[in-house]
Amino acid sequence: MRLVILDDFDLASVWAAKYIRNRIIQFKPSADRYFTLGLPTGLPRAHPESYHSYMWNNFFKHIDIDPANAHILDGNAEDLEAECQAYEQKITEAGGIELFVGGIGPDGHIAFNEPGSSLVSRTRVKTLAKDTIVANARFFGNDLSRVPTMALTVGVGTVMNANEVMILITGAHKAFALYKAIEEGVNHMWTVSAFQQHPRTIFICDEDATLELRVKTVKYFKGLMHVHNRLVDPVLSIKDQ
Repeated sequence: MRLVILDDFDLASVWAAKYIRNRIIQFKPSADRYFTLGLPTGLPRAHPESYHSYMWNNFFKHIDIDPANAHILDGNAEDLEAECQAYEQKITEAGGIELFVGGIGPDGHIAFNEPGSSLVSRTRVKTLAKDTIVANARFFGNDLSRVPTMALTVGVGTVMNANEVMILITGAHKAFALYKAIEEGVNHMWTVSAFQQHPRTIFICDEDATLELRVKTVKYFKGLMHVHNRLVDPVLSIKDQ
């Protein structure tokens, strides 16, 4: 397990972007290896707060990608269980997930795997916790009645099968979750803690997120930054491959 600690949110974001760029270039992904986390149910694809709209507006439309290669769970599918099973099958057919990138909630949930989720769970329909609903209310005019209460999500077990997992954790409000993720044992009430047992997990955080960590833990991982920085320096170019 690696823990990369940067001074602030911006530096953590830049470091993560460089790392992802290098990994993509090294891996040379094919047309069948693009998968995203999930999509809150009940919202049309065109809804500005749907996960589909978010991914297209903030990521896909800015990169050179064939829309047919972007696989997003359809929260409006007629048969949600079948949609989830089909998504797992697509992942398998593509050879698995090479690099999973995700963030966490203050309660330590990864994707929509809320506290209490099975650590061997697969892509499925998941009821959202009240804290998650409240946290997302800002996207719906702070009207809780408009926030989806269920979502489709990859499971913890789905992510554990990825070749590598990157978790981004920034801000003081995520500090206790980071502490639970790396300094205490694996616990299904803090689903992000499962990735202690993944052979290739990299946590990337800012200083604010380390507030609950032991001083010796922070010093230890900061002492490894010269090693970690070799992963992003130099930044690779696709022309060199």
